[in-house]
Amino acid sequence: MINKALKLIRQFHDLKQVELASKLEISKSYLSEIESGKKPVSFEMLEKYSNEFDIPISSLVFFSESLSSKKGISEKFRAVFSGKVLDMMEWLIDRDEQKKAKA
Repeated sequence: MINKALKLIRQFHDLKQVELASKLEISKSYLSEIESGKKPVSFEMLEKYSNEFDIPISSLVFFSESLSSKKGISEKFRAVFSGKVLDMMEWLIDRDEQKKAKA
């Protein structure tokens, strides 16, 4: 889920992959692989996102926690809640893009 969160953060800040890749000093293709979930996100990369977007690493990690069948109710709530937050961010980005297209 961290890959989706990182992609939405980039989109929320209205940055293209190539722009963010340049700021993070990585290739566009590597950023694309991170956002699609093909490459794992390192702690170093989370630090770069944290610095670039002024978001605590703990907030980024919150979205990356996965739900396993042995976890309790609080973990299930966290997974559902983080998914809903990501869905809401996605909706806001889509709505903003539709407004820009109409203008």
